[in-house]
Amino acid sequence: MSADRQPPVSGDPHHGGDRWRTTEARTTVHLPAEDDLRRERARFLDTIESLTDAEFEGARTLCAGWAPRDVLAHVTGTDRLGDYLAKGLWIDRANSAQVRRGRELSRAELTAAGRRWAARPSLFGRCAAAFLLGDLAVHHQDVLRGLGRSRRLPRAVERAVYQEGVLLSFEHNRRLLRHRVVPTTAGVPALGRGPEVRGTAEALGLWLGGRDAVTGELQFATAHREFAEGQDRSGPPAVTI
Repeated sequence: MSADRQPPVSGDPHHGGDRWRTTEARTTVHLPAEDDLRRERARFLDTIESLTDAEFEGARTLCAGWAPRDVLAHVTGTDRLGDYLAKGLWIDRANSAQVRRGRELSRAELTAAGRRWAARPSLFGRCAAAFLLGDLAVHHQDVLRGLGRSRRLPRAVERAVYQEGVLLSFEHNRRLLRHRVVPTTAGVPALGRGPEVRGTAEALGLWLGGRDAVTGELQFATAHREFAEGQDRSGPPAVTI
């Protein structure tokens, strides 16, 4: 090599580009559950974009009072920690504000924001991926089931629905204090105490989260009348960030 020629500098994107890109890919940090969250966000946006305008604006979901456009406004807002700090960490107030803002946007604007949210999660979203995956997965099922649609849930997503339901139950309806839920899904643990309720991890997670539309998919050890009386005290479906 001549004295006036220098070898490419390690990591210089203008020399040895393939090697630099490979090194960059190797050093990209992926936080726990981040890849699962990214994939579920992309799947949710695919569902949203498959809706007709009438469905997007006014179709029933399992989240009482919210149309699919409202669910989209909420889940995209979960990437913004500032939304919750601005409301003093009052989650319901922040969620309501997200939905109100979303109703001022067109479908195209909301969907474009959703695509950005799916492709480029915020730092908060990446750090909280394990938590946010459950919220998103439940809301994805809210939309699909409200439309009478179904899908085969990836294993990580079904477990996330169940875990989110557990959190919502402790926060809102205390169903785990009155029932023992026994998932028929392999590898998902039974929880709670009291008469047994059996079903898939997804159906149990939705039921724990207050989505009573799935009741018919569950097997209860107690008389249905006693169960129904308990439902009357449980309140509407719960929503978290």
